[in-house]
Amino acid sequence: MRRGEETILKIDWTALSLYILLVLVGWLNIYASVYDENTAKNIFDVSTNSGRQFIFILLSVIPVFLIWVIDFRFFYTFSFIIYGLSLLLLVVTLFIARDINGAHSWIEIGSFRFQPSEFVKISTCLMLARIFSITGFKATKLSDIGKAVLVLGIPFILIVLQRDMGTALVFLALIIVLYREGMSPIPIIAGLLAVIILALTLMVERLYLLLGIIIIFLLIILLIKKKFRNIALTVVGMALLVGFIYSVDFILNDVLSKYQKERIELVFNPNADPLGAGWNVTQSKIAIGSGGINGKGYLNGTQTKFDFVPEQSTDFIFCTIGEEHGFIGSFIFIVLFVTLLLRIIVIAERQKWRFARVYGYGVASILFIHFVINVGMTIGLFPVIGIPLPFFSYGGSSLFSFTILLFLLLKFDLHRSQVLDR
Repeated sequence: MRRGEETILKIDWTALSLYILLVLVGWLNIYASVYDENTAKNIFDVSTNSGRQFIFILLSVIPVFLIWVIDFRFFYTFSFIIYGLSLLLLVVTLFIARDINGAHSWIEIGSFRFQPSEFVKISTCLMLARIFSITGFKATKLSDIGKAVLVLGIPFILIVLQRDMGTALVFLALIIVLYREGMSPIPIIAGLLAVIILALTLMVERLYLLLGIIIIFLLIILLIKKKFRNIALTVVGMALLVGFIYSVDFILNDVLSKYQKERIELVFNPNADPLGAGWNVTQSKIAIGSGGINGKGYLNGTQTKFDFVPEQSTDFIFCTIGEEHGFIGSFIFIVLFVTLLLRIIVIAERQKWRFARVYGYGVASILFIHFVINVGMTIGLFPVIGIPLPFFSYGGSSLFSFTILLFLLLKFDLHRSQVLDR
């Protein structure tokens, strides 16, 4: 058997098949999301999103081919350079990008435009994997955790400066990688607690919230009794928590833009502005709910035909699935995506090379956060922050970046027997 044939047989066909299936079904749903029976065009018509997405799908074969022919060690060796160049591109974007929906994150060259932050996800995963591959690097050491946080923090800050909070939040999901490699779960718990407190601050009168927190902490102090150090830490924790509560107004009014503030508030009061800031989510929930169990059928979505849901082929593509294929279709899609995520974790866990394992968990983390937030915002569980549904949403930058993310992992997996266990 020749080497090329042997390599093809060793590729993870489960992950590859799921990728192809999701991309093709996504393309069909992009066509459905812009379909109008009165002015219906061919699915391949390049004047439509579906036609352009078909071009993107064909072009995505190019990075796949390059990944296939390049030595897998190249991405390890040059991860520092790839990461540095991607950060430089983010800095350039800050100065030359024009405002699109309040963000400065797109570079335009004639009629062509792309979003550098989508590709920085790849370089950050590679860089994170590289520093974890350094001999003696441990996620239990504060200094090493600091290095990892720095790798995540630089692109996070640069993307926040571009006012693209959705993409910036994706980088926070890479904390999962640190946890898998041995970091204490306390930072993740603290982050989740901060989100819960933020939500409670917007839902409950501040006085009642403060009284509840004080009562809880007093009970904790009573339970630990004479342990002075623990009591002191509890008091400090309470002080920090109260300070965070009072900082919510500052975050909402001085850090976030007006439309970002409105989107967060709409999660807790969805009927506050149904014809304005809440229009997208309201119409999305109507579309999904109207699909019922079986859906209205392919190309029969009335919300789509009458163009009720803005950005339906990008951020709100999931509501097309819900309306036309109903609960059953939505459930099947979720199962397929979760199966892909689980398969990626299986691939990551079987790697002998720590670099490949860490990278694999980076891929899983990014796809997971995109999936959860995108689906969540279409049904009103999360604010609308404008991040695509992987392999489904319209867009060349997102399709290319997700494709490269996945196929780099498949490349490393092909060569897992060629590296020593370390």
